Amino acid sequence: MSAKWTIDRAPDLTGRTAVVTGATGGLGYETALGLASRGATVLLTGRDPARGARAVASLRQQVADARAEFLPLDLACLRSVADFARGLAERTDTLDILVNNAGVMAAPRRQETADGFEMQFGTNYLGHFALTGRLRPLLLRAAGGGRVVSVASLAAWQGHMVFDDLQGRHRYTPFSAYQQSKLANLIFALELSRVAQSAGWRLHSIAAHPGWARTDIAVSRSSAPQGIAERLMRRLVRVGFRYLGQSAEAGARPILFAATAPDARDGGYYGPGGRGERRGRVTEARIPPQALSLSVARRLWSVSERLTGVALS
Repeated sequence: MSAKWTIDRAPDLTGRTAVVTGATGGLGYETALGLASRGATVLLTGRDPARGARAVASLRQQVADARAEFLPLDLACLRSVADFARGLAERTDTLDILVNNAGVMAAPRRQETADGFEMQFGTNYLGHFALTGRLRPLLLRAAGGGRVVSVASLAAWQGHMVFDDLQGRHRYTPFSAYQQSKLANLIFALELSRVAQSAGWRLHSIAAHPGWARTDIAVSRSSAPQGIAERLMRRLVRVGFRYLGQSAEAGARPILFAATAPDARDGGYYGPGGRGERRGRVTEARIPPQALSLSVARRLWSVSERLTGVALS
């Protein structure tokens, strides 16, 4: 791996198609921008068409010949996921890159998706599980096999899979729910790689995390009613990210490396190489021990297929 990898070192992506979830701002936008700069046709997704239009316009200002388009997708609604996948299959036979990036962070009060899942687990993880499953036929037809990049987080280190209360119905705390969802993303990425290799699929699964990237996810839903402890925690998060973190552009580099670099390995995990993996050049990231359990991975996979109604294996 280059000591100072940047998107300029990525191969030419002309003729390749990429989907980036949550691409109307922050890490998703920077990821879409990087892919477009290398010639990929980039489909930016999000819930808000107005934000989507602004993101595409901004991207085209930065990359004059960019091939980019916004497509609506709400990962908190399995019907929206199914509709998106159906629509994409009608316009293209293959998908080269899928970046599972979208997410919400630490909603102060427990909320549910359209399908009754806890908002963070449902949006950050289950929505992406279903999306990957529904887009698998397109990914398998990509030249050399499609790449699926799952965006995890340093928060996964504090995460635990609480199988007897995945939806936080009995006990909900904002950051614990976020940590669980990000741990689930990492476990999924590793298990998808194992399943793909075992089944002989032409599919590559790689994980990445952005370190402490300064994006609006760190303060998402901050206008909701909050207690004193929650307000204090959010303030600490904002201050910490501001002084110890890095820009969204820098945070997107590990994601772009996972999505494009020839030496990004299947089942690999990439992040910043600085102190605490909070910032710095792209390097291999440490994997939390709780993400390495095969029994947990297989249980999560089975539960996810049942909850989403999407059979990925």
